Amino acid sequence: MPRYAALLRAVNVGGRVVKMERLRQVFEGAGFTGVSTHVASGNVLFTAGRGRAATLEAKIEKALAGALGWEVATFLRTPAELSAVAALEPFPPEDGAEAHGVYVGFLKEPLTPGQRALVDGFRTPTDELAVGGREVWWLCRTRSSESDFSGAKLERALGLVATFRNLTTVRAVAARLAR
Repeated sequence: MPRYAALLRAVNVGGRVVKMERLRQVFEGAGFTGVSTHVASGNVLFTAGRGRAATLEAKIEKALAGALGWEVATFLRTPAELSAVAALEPFPPEDGAEAHGVYVGFLKEPLTPGQRALVDGFRTPTDELAVGGREVWWLCRTRSSESDFSGAKLERALGLVATFRNLTTVRAVAARLAR
């Protein structure tokens, strides 16, 4: 049976607080097994029966909306997909070592060439961005709160939703999912 990581948007930010036990209950109620969470930022690991990832994402989004009362965009990754993201280093190692943070934005679909060009336009001396597959990488040389770039700006510019995680969290979730 396939195993997945569900990366949830808008969980435990902006006043939308959800206990991890509640998330586990919602996933189990939707028929998933082996459900666990990683830190309180909407990272859920689970096993699913058959079904396409997009179908499972829709099923989870419907269950979460019903249980929580708001939409929660869900981005699924398999162990192999998340391991590849965790291993990728799109920036020179010295830049990453000197950065305040490296973040990964998860998307539903790969970006079009036009959307990739928009992402390129967000580059500044403070912020470096890279696109790979269904992810946008953000190297921030200052605190993210002090940057001109943000996930919300990316979403508005591209007309889509995304969820961002610190690379340390991505690597930890990938390691747990690979077990």
